[in-house]
Amino acid sequence: MKKMMSSKERVLTTFARQEPDRVPINYFANPGIDRRLKIHFGLGADDDEGLNRALGVDFRSVSAAYIGPKLHEDISERQVDIWGIRRRWIEHETGGYWDYCDFPLKDATLEEVEAWPMPSPDDYDYSGIAEQCEKMKEYCLIVGGPGTGDIINKAGMIRTVEQVLMDLALDEPACLCFTDRRINVQLEVVSRTLETAKGGIDMLWIGEDLGTQRGPLISLKLFRKHIRPRLQKFVELAKCYNIPVMIHSCGSSSWAFDDFIEMGISIVDTLQPEPKDMAPEYLKSQFGSRLSFHGCISTAGPVATGTVQETIDNIRDIFDIMMPGGGYAFAPTHKLQDNSQTENVVGMYEAAKRFGGY
Repeated sequence: MKKMMSSKERVLTTFARQEPDRVPINYFANPGIDRRLKIHFGLGADDDEGLNRALGVDFRSVSAAYIGPKLHEDISERQVDIWGIRRRWIEHETGGYWDYCDFPLKDATLEEVEAWPMPSPDDYDYSGIAEQCEKMKEYCLIVGGPGTGDIINKAGMIRTVEQVLMDLALDEPACLCFTDRRINVQLEVVSRTLETAKGGIDMLWIGEDLGTQRGPLISLKLFRKHIRPRLQKFVELAKCYNIPVMIHSCGSSSWAFDDFIEMGISIVDTLQPEPKDMAPEYLKSQFGSRLSFHGCISTAGPVATGTVQETIDNIRDIFDIMMPGGGYAFAPTHKLQDNSQTENVVGMYEAAKRFGGY
């Protein structure tokens, strides 16, 4: 019987590929299922911390709030963020989601991209970072996220993915300019956040979706030319603070894992089990001695399509594969979708606590 660890100890032990007292737990969800879970646990609509505690979540995020000027005008029936990316609300039978639209820089020239309003690192409030770290010091504290450092995703949201894939193949200056302007802002914001935290942050999270369901989204050559060097900047920053780096990548992405390891990335996130070469058995056998894993619980699997018992059985099967030797943190492969039944999600987290002990 292992001594009970704090959340921070549990996660750091796991990501050092050692066995903790139990598997660490994380949580992400769309608004619909998030709202239903809060009702289930008798929590207020804005009680995110209460839900994290109810589910046993071991991770918390630290970030600097944007306090700068409004950079892009509001558009009717659109959500416009600080980068000028536009979304529209799409409803479906079980809920809804914000879908990317309009793509205002799809045909933009280099000059137009250079003039496109973007935030400055000076437009963020770093004054509360140390306080955030102190308040949540028992948890594993993360800076960044799946959208930190990503190229195809974010550029695709404002130029279309099809255009960005052509841009990367053709070394299109307009796309690369947008990418570098955005990444340079993110890199400096993360740097100032880490500096202000004074050692209080435990992990940096970056991302880039690299796969389809059937194989790579781009070639390894193209990854090494355009994406790896830009992500490497974040890895080098993390090294300065002696913290590990976790990378998010949806789809069939294990073809890039050897490069991740060479870069100094030690944790991979998402791990959708359905795509090519992403089955838990394959990942554990091929990379388990060199990488730690975060995810693997498919949001398109039993939690969305099965019964409570099927959901529980799925968790147990994945734990049997991924737990031995440590190096695995329980998390959905993406945000839990609104088509998941509340009782399935509750059962999923209860199963994580039930079967996750070492």
